[in-house]
Amino acid sequence: MIVINLDVMMAKRKIGLSDLAAKINITQANLSILKNRKGKAVRLSALNRICRELECQPGDILEYKYAEEDDDDDDGN
Repeated sequence: MIVINLDVMMAKRKIGLSDLAAKINITQANLSILKNRKGKAVRLSALNRICRELECQPGDILEYKYAEEDDDDDDGN
């Protein structure tokens, strides 16, 4: 499963939710979903803006962790 570690990177960069949301033009509600690991998807354009603002790489935010449910992908692969 893919884990979104946005909260970790935000803490490292010492930036709050409202500040980051304003700087990257994403609603606080949508950014909060990612930050709290509730998101099911992230647009590449949003990931690009997040990485640019936090001066990081996508791999600093996204992490793959093996989980049993990975064996039952819902895309049929």
